[in-house]
Amino acid sequence: MKRLLLICISFFLCVAAVSAKNDNYIYDVWNEIEHSPDTYRVSSVLYGSNLGLDTMLKNPSGLFCIDRHVFIVDTGNNRIIELLYNDNKTLSFVRLIDHFNSDVEGMVTTFAGPSDIFVNKDGTIFIADTNNGRVLKLDENLNYICSFVEPDDPTYEKGKSFLPEKVVADDKGRPYVLAKNVNKGFIKYEYDGTFTGFYGASEVVFNWTDYLWKLFSTRKQREQMESFVPTEYSNAYIDSEGFVFATVKTFMEWDLLSDKAKPIRRLNALGSDILVKNADMPPVGDLTWGNAAGIRGPSKFTDITVLDNEVYVAIDETRGRLFGYNNQGYLLFAFGGKGNIEGYFRTPTAVEHCGRDLFVLDSQSCALTVYTPTDFGNLIYDATEQYARGDYDDAAVTWQKVLDLNGNYDLAYIGLGKSYIRQERYKEAMTYFKLKRDRKDYSKAFMYYRKEVVEKNVGYVVFVGAILLVVYFVAKRISKIKKELEAE
Repeated sequence: MKRLLLICISFFLCVAAVSAKNDNYIYDVWNEIEHSPDTYRVSSVLYGSNLGLDTMLKNPSGLFCIDRHVFIVDTGNNRIIELLYNDNKTLSFVRLIDHFNSDVEGMVTTFAGPSDIFVNKDGTIFIADTNNGRVLKLDENLNYICSFVEPDDPTYEKGKSFLPEKVVADDKGRPYVLAKNVNKGFIKYEYDGTFTGFYGASEVVFNWTDYLWKLFSTRKQREQMESFVPTEYSNAYIDSEGFVFATVKTFMEWDLLSDKAKPIRRLNALGSDILVKNADMPPVGDLTWGNAAGIRGPSKFTDITVLDNEVYVAIDETRGRLFGYNNQGYLLFAFGGKGNIEGYFRTPTAVEHCGRDLFVLDSQSCALTVYTPTDFGNLIYDATEQYARGDYDDAAVTWQKVLDLNGNYDLAYIGLGKSYIRQERYKEAMTYFKLKRDRKDYSKAFMYYRKEVVEKNVGYVVFVGAILLVVYFVAKRISKIKKELEAE
C-alpha cells in the first residue's frame, strides 16, 4: 500500500513538473492567452560551486556579455566574476575581479556593493561601484583610467547620497548612469568624466486625487506633501545602432494598455522614445493580470537585452517571466514564472544574451540560468531575420514551418502575409491577414491588389470606353442625319 502511494505521489509530481514547463504562450487577437510550443529550454542552472568559485554568490545584481565573455556582478561579495561561454554551452571560469590597479594616492582600489558592469568593444570596463559613490573606468587589464562621480552642477540636486546603480556607454566611451535618488533620467558624462547633463528624463507620474487635494490645501500642507517628480528608469541596454533601450517600473496601471506608461523605451540622441509599435497592443508584458498566489499587478521589467536581430527580451520581476518582441513590437514568446523549480525564478534581476542564448540572473536564489532556443524558437528567429534581410521567399517558407508546428501562432500568419506583399502576391497576403483579423495590413494588401487589378485591366477599360465613345458619336451622327432627311 505504501509503495502504491509513493508511486502515485511520484506520478503526480512528474505530471506537475511537466505541466509547469508548458508555460510558453502568446496573446491572440482578443488578448487571450494562446499556449505555444517551447521557444526556449533550460540548458543549465549554475551556482557559485559550478562557476569555479570557493564561495557562493551573494545577492548578485548585474550581468553583462560581450564576445562570449560573461560578467556577473556579485554585489554581496564585492566582486565581479568573469566567465567564458564555450561552444558546448558550458561556462568556464576566467578571473575574479575584486580590485583594480591605480597610481592615485589614497584611492580605494576595492569595490563596495558594486551593482553593474559594462564592457565596451575596445575592452574598456565601466563598473557601478555603488557604495563608493562612483563609476569606475578601467582598461582591460584593470588599470584605472578615471572616475565618474557626483556632478558639481546647479542642475544636479545635492544633499542625497550619490549611489550609481546601472551604467551603459556608447562607442565613444561616454557613460549613461542611473543613480538612486536621481529622477531626471540618465546622468550623462563625457569620456573624461565631465558631467554634460541629463538624458531621457521620463514623464511626470502623479495621482489625480493627490493633485485635487493639493488645490484645496494650505501652503504648509502642500509643502508636507510629496512633490510630483519624473519616474526613474530601472535598467538600460545599448543596442548595435547606439540607441538606449530603457525599462521603467513606475507607472499607473491604467496607463499601460493605452501606451501612456511606456515601460519599454528606445531613446534616440535627444532622449525621445522612438520604439516602433505596430502591433495592436504595446509591449507591456502580460495584457491581463489578477491576484493568483498572492501576486498581483502588471508586469514590471527589471532588465532588458537586445539581440543582433533586433529582437528585445525583457524580464518581469512581478511573475518572473521573459517577454520577447521583434523590432515591430509584436510578441514572439513569453515564458517563465515564479518558483523554485528549474527555469523559474524567485527574484530575477538581470537578463543577457550570447547569440540567441539567454542568461537570467536570480539575486535571491543566487543562480544563473542558461536558456537555449528550441527548433521552434530557431524557426521564429530564422523567419524574422530572413524577412529583415529581404529574403522574402525564404521567410515565407520558414513561417510555414512555424505554422506546421503551431497552427495558432498569429505572427506566422502575419509574417506570411507580409512576405507575400513583398513578393507582390497581394491576394494571398489578404487571405492570411484576414485569417488573423489584421485589418491594418489587410487594408494595405487590398490597396495594392486593387491597384494591380486596375493596372492589369486598364487596357480593356480604355478599349471598351473607346468603343462605347465611337458608338455614341456614330449613333448621334446617324440620328442627326435621319432628322435632316425627315425635315426635307
